Parts: sequence; structure tokens; C-alpha cells
Amino acid sequence: MRGLSIIIALVIGLGVGYYGRTYRSTEAPVPGAETASAPASETTAPAADSGLGEPVSWKLASTYTSTLALVGPSGQAFIDDVDALSGGNMKLKFFEPGALVPAFEVFDAVSTGSVDAGYATPGFWSGKVPALQLFAAVPFGPASAEYMAWYYYGGGEALFDEIYVQHNIKSHLCGLFAPEASGWFRTEITSVEELSGLKMRFFGLGARVMEKLGVSTQLLAPGDIFPALELGTIDATELASPAIDQSLGFHQIAKHYYFPGWHQQSTWVEMMVNLDKWNALSAQQQRIIEVACGRMVTRTIALSEAKQVPSMEFFQSQGVTLHEWSPEILAALKVAWGEVLTEEVAADETFARVWQSLSEFRTRYATWRELGYLK
Repeated sequence: MRGLSIIIALVIGLGVGYYGRTYRSTEAPVPGAETASAPASETTAPAADSGLGEPVSWKLASTYTSTLALVGPSGQAFIDDVDALSGGNMKLKFFEPGALVPAFEVFDAVSTGSVDAGYATPGFWSGKVPALQLFAAVPFGPASAEYMAWYYYGGGEALFDEIYVQHNIKSHLCGLFAPEASGWFRTEITSVEELSGLKMRFFGLGARVMEKLGVSTQLLAPGDIFPALELGTIDATELASPAIDQSLGFHQIAKHYYFPGWHQQSTWVEMMVNLDKWNALSAQQQRIIEVACGRMVTRTIALSEAKQVPSMEFFQSQGVTLHEWSPEILAALKVAWGEVLTEEVAADETFARVWQSLSEFRTRYATWRELGYLK
């Protein structure tokens, strides 16, 4: 009970102080200059056994740089919360993409145990497990409240755990972000035909949809997008929401920014842990990670909703035109999504099971969504 008392006392004491400090520190004094908390310094020796279990000292490989607005600081905030909640019993060190393994090799590194933990989004692992895309973002999919309802109370979490245990990983969804923008283009897009032939960085299931409309897509890590756009390797790109995109400077090259983010109305990020390392934790240490991830979900939703308007205003001051897709183009995208979905369900049994769970939940939830909320 001593360890549990420590957790309770720390949760109460932690309050909102850390987040007030960290997230205020990420606000840019000048538009476009948002910065993040510095990466963790060399990990110090864990504190002596506090009753929580054997001290933990883990390496955490991130697929996101610490300077990527909103997302990067959130990974560091998780680490700091775990440290505080454990009274120093659990120490994780943040490693930038590529410092331990390339960004898109984090899944394998965590699975084999060569890296203890990883910070990513499940959508990055579509080549290994197509169904994980449904735990990242869904085209024409749910907003954050509905997505959480399915995951926590509609069967999503059990399916998520079932998938990851097969790869020797325990993963927690550890952040949920506001709708994304639909992409940056050098020229205005006025018809579906004008999309055909473009080379574009695109993520997840949305990339498959764009390919149906003649776009050649590729998935690039966030840090690789600007050089590709600048050199003309790609003609257009999507990454995230305005507040995140601002930190990467796409507006310097492309001046047409499209909304809404039909492909990502909500986006989850995750904290993966090697399953052997997870099972070696005490029950209280495991609960600390779960509590810290739950805290990050609520904070990232609030933060990502709060930060968008200043970034949109900044883009307009830099000569960027904010566009809304025409009904005709959105309709074409939705038809293409239906085709992609049919193919994915037919090709992979696990994808089909997860989609069935999500779609059945959404069908039932629609009654509440349509009657419970203002139109």
C-alpha cells in the first residue's frame, strides 16, 4: 500500500503545474517560432526501490522530433509525468528519430527488445499490420469523443491489445489530436482532375484514397518532408494540423492550404513498450504508465484544439490562402474511400474485424450524435 499512497500523493501534488509550465513554454513569442522542451538529458540513476518495484531505466525511441510542435513536447511531457508519478522510480530517456533506429523501424526495435519503448502513431505500421491504421485515423471518421468512446468502451482496446501482443508489444494510446488540414499545394486545386499526376506525401488510409484519384503518394517522416517539398521530389504534402504544420515551414513553399482534413478527423499517438519489459513491471508501475497516457490524451485534445486559430492567422499573414474543398471533390474522395475500404476488408481478416467493431459502434452511436448535439 505504501507504493499506492505515493502514486496518489504525487497525482494530487502534480495537479496542473507541470502542464501549465511546459505547454506555456511551447507558445511562440513570435508567429512561427514555437519551440518545444529540450530533449531529456542523460538519464540519471533511478531512485532506490520506493516500494513500487525494481527501478526502471528505459530508452524511448521517438518517431517525432522533440521540436515538432504539440506532438514532440507531448512525448517529453509523458516522460516527465512518469518520473514524477513514480517518485523517480521510473526513468525514460527520449531519443530523437534516428538516434537509436530509423523512425519507421521503431516497431521492430520495440518488438525485439533492442529498444525498450517507442513513441509513434499506429498508422506508421500499416505495412506490418494493416488493421493498426484504424487505431490512428479513419477517413471520414469519428471526432475525438466518439473515437474515445469506441476505443475505451466499445471494444476497440481489446482488439488493439490482441494485435500488439502477437508482436511482443504492449502499446497504450497516449495522445489524441484535433482534425488535421487536408494538405499544402503549390497551385489551387479546383477539380478532381487536377489532383491526378501529383506526387504527394500522405499518411495512412488517406493515401490509398488519394491514389484512387491519380495521386502518387509516399509516406515520409515529418523531418524529411520540407526538403522533399523544397527540392520538388514531391509536389504537395499533408502532415497534421495548422499548429504542427507551422513548425515545419511548409507555407514558405506552398501557398494553398486545404480543409477539412477528411482523412484524419482525429489522430491517435501511442506509447509502445516491449512486452517482456512491460510484464516485468509491478502492477503499480504499469498503472503509472496507464495514468500518464490517459492524462496525455486529455491534454493533447485540449492543446491541439486551442492552438489552431493563431497558426491559421499566421499563415494568412504570410500570403497563404485557406481553401475549403468543394462538395464535388469531397464526394469523389468519399467514393474512393468506399472502394479502398472494400479492398482492405477483403484483403485482411484482422482489418475486417476491427472495421466491423468500429462501424457497428458508429452506426449505433449515430443516434446519439444526431440527436444529442446541435447541428
